[in-house]
Amino acid sequence: MAAYMICTMRVHDPETYKKYTALTPATLKRYGGKFLTRGDPVTTCEGETFTDRMVILEFPDEAAAKAWYNDTDYQAASKFRRAAADHGRMILQQGRGESAAPDPLV
Repeated sequence: MAAYMICTMRVHDPETYKKYTALTPATLKRYGGKFLTRGDPVTTCEGETFTDRMVILEFPDEAAAKAWYNDTDYQAASKFRRAAADHGRMILQQGRGESAAPDPLV
């Protein structure tokens, strides 16, 4: 079952952040991950206006996503992200097999 990593952050040092973005794709590929979005424009349809950077990643499953996050090379690259951005959040959610009418799970 696919899993999705949703990442948000407020970049304050674009030059340092570019060091992170240059290293991330190779680490992602090792775990079958791919970018669904990568800092593309976001439209707020409801609620407080979202102004941060958002990246959405897709992995084959939750285990692959966790392995990527814990990868030594990724953690080394993430030091640039942490130095260049504030308010960072990376959340992981497993996909659902039934997407037409999934159980609400509330």
